[in-house]
Amino acid sequence: MTSPPTAPTAPPRRGRPGHDQAAVLGTAIDLFIRQGYDATSMADLAAALGLSKSSLYHHVPSKERLLELALDEALGELTAVVEAATAEGAAGTSYERLRRVVEDGVRLLVDHQPAVTLLLRVHGNTDVERAALERRRWVDDRLADLVAAAVAEGALRADLDPGLVSRLLFGMVNSLVEWYDVDGPVDVDQLAAAVVATALDGLAVGAPRSAPG
Repeated sequence: MTSPPTAPTAPPRRGRPGHDQAAVLGTAIDLFIRQGYDATSMADLAAALGLSKSSLYHHVPSKERLLELALDEALGELTAVVEAATAEGAAGTSYERLRRVVEDGVRLLVDHQPAVTLLLRVHGNTDVERAALERRRWVDDRLADLVAAAVAEGALRADLDPGLVSRLLFGMVNSLVEWYDVDGPVDVDQLAAAVVATALDGLAVGAPRSAPG
């Protein structure tokens, strides 16, 4: 199995009092979503934080580094979850591991909703964005492998392409950024259970199938 692409690393910078790197990153993600990455400058970020540009550079070396950190937040834990689920000797059947990945994917999206929202809006215009898209493709490919393994076990129907199924599964998960409210009436456990039931129960062997058109 191929290893997941890794995000570039840079030495961490120490923040000044009142503005740690997490606060700077959170503000940057908000601006990138609202204004667009290309349209957001370091001056915009400094103004939003109430800092001078020179003070901001004590926290982070560049706008590109902030984008890199944001996309790594969106992808890092999910990559680890998928890597563990698809590793040789991983516990459980392929179907059980697939269910866990989808459930964990829902929880991670809720935990990192702004960063995931930003990830879904990148188009590969920069090296940082292209690296993130490569990591997304790795996740898609490993999820398709897991779907195919669950089909081979006889747990999932075999008449659907595993690559298509994997994209539909995470398309459903990713759509949560558009409407899910963490303070709303549905908690994250209910949400994860509903997504898994909706997505996977219809794929189970023996599930009703639509007639060919």
